[in-house]
Amino acid sequence: MTRTAAIHRTTKETDISLTVNLDGTGISDISTGIGFFDHMLEGFSRHGFFDLKCHVKGDLHVDGHHTVEDTGIVLGQALAKAVGDKRGIRRYGYFILPMDDALALCAVDLCGRPWLNFQCSFPAQQAGDLDTELVREFFYAVSYSGGMNLHLKILDGQNTHHMIEALFKAFAKALDQAVGTDPRVADVLSTKGSL
Repeated sequence: MTRTAAIHRTTKETDISLTVNLDGTGISDISTGIGFFDHMLEGFSRHGFFDLKCHVKGDLHVDGHHTVEDTGIVLGQALAKAVGDKRGIRRYGYFILPMDDALALCAVDLCGRPWLNFQCSFPAQQAGDLDTELVREFFYAVSYSGGMNLHLKILDGQNTHHMIEALFKAFAKALDQAVGTDPRVADVLSTKGSL
């Protein structure tokens, strides 16, 4: 059975339509109005093998904050919906990803309890047309709306583009592990019996 979700969210600041398939091949159709952010979401899709369609119309005449944060909210909601009751999934995932000078760590627990530990700082304030401070806002929104414990850390790096891209790809690889199924998990991977 394919695990998919579609979310449409409209506010005075953004209009977002997003669909995700956790059991895809990494096909994406992304349009947020922020080119560098599109590139990061395409990388997330490709390296996590998630099929992702995300179209955003945001108030970019203000800045990119609402577009990036609200996309994180909707992506988190879609991931939570697609993974469903979490029966049979591994629950945990982790990855250390190198990208040239950059080295990024991501660990995720799909426990239902949101938490973000973000230990990342970037040399530049901009990566293309994306304010780098919005990277944390995105992952905060994903972790809280998706109900996941998410740890992200830059272990090394000099180039802001490489550092941010390594984070998105590490998140994709860790999440792919966490949503993956294991035949040994008959119910949910918790002593409480539910997640």
